[in-house]
Amino acid sequence: MSSLTPMLCGDRRRHDLRRQRYWSDDCGDKRDARIKFHRDEYLAERRVVAAAGIVIVAFLAWAPAARAQVVTPLVPSPAPPWSSLEVFEPVPFAQLWAQSGEALAPEDTPVKTRQQPGYESVGIRAGPWMFHPSLTGGVRYDNNVFASGSDKRGDLSATIKPSLEVRSLWERHGIDLQGSVTSTSYRRFSQLDQTDANLRLRGRIDLWRNAAILTSFRTALLHEGVGSLTSPTNAAEPTPYTLNSADVTYWQQSGRWAGSIGLRSDAYNFGSTRAINGSIINQDARDGHIDALHGRLDYAMTGNLGLFTAAEVNRRSLKGTPAQSLSSNGYRALAGVNLQLGRLVTGELSAGYASQRFEDPTIGTIEGPTYRGLINWSVTRLLDVHVKAERLVTQAADTVAGGIRADAIQVGADYELRRNIVLSAAATFERDKFFGQARNDDVFSTLTELTYKLNRYSSISLQHQYFRRESNTPSASYDKHEVGLNVTTRY
Repeated sequence: MSSLTPMLCGDRRRHDLRRQRYWSDDCGDKRDARIKFHRDEYLAERRVVAAAGIVIVAFLAWAPAARAQVVTPLVPSPAPPWSSLEVFEPVPFAQLWAQSGEALAPEDTPVKTRQQPGYESVGIRAGPWMFHPSLTGGVRYDNNVFASGSDKRGDLSATIKPSLEVRSLWERHGIDLQGSVTSTSYRRFSQLDQTDANLRLRGRIDLWRNAAILTSFRTALLHEGVGSLTSPTNAAEPTPYTLNSADVTYWQQSGRWAGSIGLRSDAYNFGSTRAINGSIINQDARDGHIDALHGRLDYAMTGNLGLFTAAEVNRRSLKGTPAQSLSSNGYRALAGVNLQLGRLVTGELSAGYASQRFEDPTIGTIEGPTYRGLINWSVTRLLDVHVKAERLVTQAADTVAGGIRADAIQVGADYELRRNIVLSAAATFERDKFFGQARNDDVFSTLTELTYKLNRYSSISLQHQYFRRESNTPSASYDKHEVGLNVTTRY
C-alpha cells in the first residue's frame, strides 16, 4: 500500500546515497550478460511455450465446453462484503490513484508486479489510449469440490479467461477500464460450471492542483462457490448474483495535509441455487444495497512518517424475510501511522472501534475494538515480505448464520528466483465468532505460486492451495487441496 506522506527533497537525496551504498553495483554487468545469452534463452522459452500449449489444447479438447471460474487465484469468487470475509481488501478511503510521479527502477517496485526490461507489457496505442488485451487458459484439480467433511469428491476443470484493459494517456484527468469474462467447466460435475463477467471503470477528474474527484463504477455477474461461508447450507451448485457498485470521492491535498470524503453504493441481486436433494434454495432475501459515507485525513509529519484517521458509516438495507430482518447500521473508525522508510518498508498501522447494530434481536449489536495493519518489507531487491492483519464485522447468508466478527492475519513473501521467475507463498489464519448462533470457526489456508514469464507476451504459473475450516458445527468443517496450471498470453 502506498503512503500518502511525501518524501522531502533532502530526504530523497540522502536516501539515494544510502541506496547506492546498500545495493551492489553490478547491474550493468548482469544486464550485458543477459543480452548476450538472450537468443539462447528465447529459443528455450519457445520450446516451453509449445509444450505447455500442447498440454492445454489437449485438455480443452477432452473436457466439456468451458464455462466458469478462472484458476488464478485458487480462491472462491469474490462475494458481497456484507456476507463474506473480505479481509485485507483495500480500505475504502480514497487515495489518489493513477497520478503521474517519478519513474521507479524495476528493483524499486514490488517483486510480484515489477516489469523487468524485455518482459514488460507492450500494449496497443491508439492516439491517447492504450489497450492491453490478454487471454488465460488453465486446468485445475480440486480434491473436494463440494467442500464436504465426510464425502470428498475430486474433479478436473478447465478455464478460459479473455480480458482487456483500456487506459487514457492524457496529461490531466484519467480513465481506466477493465473487463473480463471467466468461464470454467468441470469434467464430472457439470452442475458446478459457471461463467463470471466483470466490468470496472475508474476515473480521475483533476479540478486544480492537488485536488481531484475520484470515481469508480463496477457491474458484474458473479457466483458464490459451493462450501464457502456465504454459500447456503447443503448447496450443490454455485449461487449466482449480480453486483452494481459506484463510488464518488473528493480528494484534496494542501501542504502536509491530505483528505478525502466520498459516497459508495453497492447493489446485489441474488439468484436461486439447488440443494443436494434437488430442491431449489431461494436467495431473494439477500437482495438489497449497501450505502456508505467514508472519509480520511492524513498529515505528513516527515518524509517518512505520517498520521491519519479514517471513518466509514454504513446502512445495509437487505430484503430479508417476514420472520428475519437482515438489515443493519454501523460504522468503523481507525487512527494510526503511515510509514515509508525509504523504499524498504512501507505500510500502515491503525486501531479504532467498530459497531454494527442488526435489526434482528437474535443478533443484536456487534461492537468493540478493531484494528488494521499492512506492512511491506523489501528485505533485499529480490525478496519482499508482507504482513497483514485485520478485524471487521460482517454477516453470512441467512441460511448459515447472522453476524460475524472476524480476526485474520496473513504472512507472505515474494522471491525473484530470476528476473522472469517469481515464487510467492502466503499463509493465513482466520477466526470467526458468530452472533445469532453458538458457532465458532478457525480457518487456515496456504497459497503457493510459481510464475515463469517466458517473454513479454506469455507466462506460465503453477499454483497450489490448501484450505481447512474447523468448526464446532460439524457439518461446516472440511479441508481441500487445489492444484492449477495457467498459461497467459498478452499484448
